[in-house]
Amino acid sequence: MEDLWCKNRQDLGKRGEDVALEYLLRRGMKLLERNWRSGHKELDLVMEEEGFIRIVEVRSRSVPAQIDPLESVDHVKRKKTIQAAKGYVAANRSRIKGKEVVFDVVSILFNGELFKVEYVREAFAPTW
Repeated sequence: MEDLWCKNRQDLGKRGEDVALEYLLRRGMKLLERNWRSGHKELDLVMEEEGFIRIVEVRSRSVPAQIDPLESVDHVKRKKTIQAAKGYVAANRSRIKGKEVVFDVVSILFNGELFKVEYVREAFAPTW
């Protein structure tokens, strides 16, 4: 039973990332990285848009959700995302030169095949 739950959770996460990526691409952003890893930490999406590098955390839930996907980006998740972003910035200095790094969140709430997308730009500030 636990393996099935993990598989479904991973499938939901991938499906949410697919939806989020499509959503952001349609808004004119460029994908730089997907699932970029720094040790055990991961950045879901790294996007570029008009002078910004957008580190995008994607949160997916299914109806009925016990917690809103946006609320699931707590202090611990923000800290891990910022730590991974530090690794990305260090590894990609020339790529991001002159661009501001910001942290966004895309929330996907699935109800069967239907879904609701919420996009919060600059959802939290880094503590570099």
